[in-house]
Amino acid sequence: MLKYDPLQYLPTSEELPSSDNTPVDNELQDLIPHLLKGILSLIWQQRYDWFFGIDMGYYYHPNQSAIVPDAFLSLGVDRRKIRPKGRQGRLSYVLWEENNTVPILAIENVSQTYNGEYDQKKLDYAELGFLYYVIYDGDSYYPRKGEPFEVHRLVDGVYVRQSGNPVWMPEIGLGIGTELGTYQDWSREWLYWYDLHGKRYPSPEERTEQAELEAAQERQRAIQAELEASQERQRAIQAEQRAAEAEQNLDALKAQLKQLGMNPEDFMNG
Repeated sequence: MLKYDPLQYLPTSEELPSSDNTPVDNELQDLIPHLLKGILSLIWQQRYDWFFGIDMGYYYHPNQSAIVPDAFLSLGVDRRKIRPKGRQGRLSYVLWEENNTVPILAIENVSQTYNGEYDQKKLDYAELGFLYYVIYDGDSYYPRKGEPFEVHRLVDGVYVRQSGNPVWMPEIGLGIGTELGTYQDWSREWLYWYDLHGKRYPSPEERTEQAELEAAQERQRAIQAELEASQERQRAIQAEQRAAEAEQNLDALKAQLKQLGMNPEDFMNG
């Protein structure tokens, strides 16, 4: 890992450039990390010790330019950073302002313009100490350079590719993998987070749809319960009506017996 002299002057995030003004190569490169962050915001909504950066500068050395991963995850840092004068949110991820906490995961989406994701960037992230490095070539731009989905773990300073899809990352407590799904009305393969048992965490859209479905089912159950209660009330009314009619018929029969000089009680007690 690169080192620096802690006694020298260290620029702050307010002083460092927060953007290299380089646009993402395509729409997919923007959507993939935002889907991952959206899911993470749901499953870790009660946690405040993590940060997921998207296309954000990572300053690891005061004398070096920032690198800009497509996405990265850092644990053990404030989820919501407060800057000077009460301003909220990070301008960039500055290592010496984050208690020297190196992000645990970097994600690179391979785009039409190759940027060394399978070779040079893998060396760079290993040198910087990122424990996990994920490469995703969702459109198979460079099949000869590697697999469309690769997860590498840092072992003795060298990345070792992990097998499986999804791949469980115990230090993070999440798995990552690919699966067909729909996000923002776009049906295709996406990167997703997974639990220990390999079950995919739903996207925000899927959670909304599931909540709407459950609400509709609950309304249907309520309507069905009201219908059954109404039918039960109707049966009770009909039973009361039949009982009243039977009582009226009995009274009429008693009256007829009395007209004939008979005592109705003799028949009822007989």
